[in-house]
Amino acid sequence: MREDMLASILSDLNGSSADIEASAVISTDGLIMASLLPANLDEDRVGAMSAAMLSLGDRTASELTRGSLEMVLIKGSQGYVVMTHAGEEAVVSVQAKSTAKLGLVFLDIKRAAEAISKVI
Repeated sequence: MREDMLASILSDLNGSSADIEASAVISTDGLIMASLLPANLDEDRVGAMSAAMLSLGDRTASELTRGSLEMVLIKGSQGYVVMTHAGEEAVVSVQAKSTAKLGLVFLDIKRAAEAISKVI
């Protein structure tokens, strides 16, 4: 039931923008709760890396007195990875195209994270 609701939220997120290529909901422990990832990606690896990066982002923001972490953004030559908290116990990780309009992607991710936090 909960997995279906999370998958539905991810489906809406991926469908909200042609710039979003993949997404996942991950526990803060790094376990995949729901995902819409390409077959060539290892879910376990994505989960572990996303949780670790968000944890490191939390620590960095705190140590450098930047306030509470809102999101982690990684820009690569082939696109973006954006991660943010979805409540206390989950992380949303999104892959977007290199041509993505980030403001719109951020808005869509924020809405999805709020919906996910209500489900969890």
